Amino acid sequence: MPSNPQHPAPTPRDVSGADAEDLALYREKFRRRLPVSLDELHGPTQGVVDLPLHMAWSGMTSYDLGKPRQRMGLYRTVLHEGLHDDLPRYLNQDLLLQLWPVLRTLVGRTVRAVWEDAFLQLASRTRAAA
Repeated sequence: MPSNPQHPAPTPRDVSGADAEDLALYREKFRRRLPVSLDELHGPTQGVVDLPLHMAWSGMTSYDLGKPRQRMGLYRTVLHEGLHDDLPRYLNQDLLLQLWPVLRTLVGRTVRAVWEDAFLQLASRTRAAA
């Protein structure tokens, strides 16, 4: 089931040739970074978080979790740029579940689809919020 029926993430069968291969590699890049379970996400829920350069290479490097826009920006950045070991360090399961209905609209389609395909809790939060 696509993550958003109005704007589903493209799948390899929707495109042809080299584009399909590129899309599959792009999806796999994010899939390899995923934790086995959301239970692994024990990141902070308050305070200021400083991201390392490999994630915060363009823009803000410090995020105050007490400020909703900065909290959302941190999660968007980590989902897009974080490596496998970064996700448990910077993301928190409860906060991710709370933010997901809005956060899913701020991340790219591929990131959204990979996370919702892997974790039914996220997809069900989306349906519950609708």
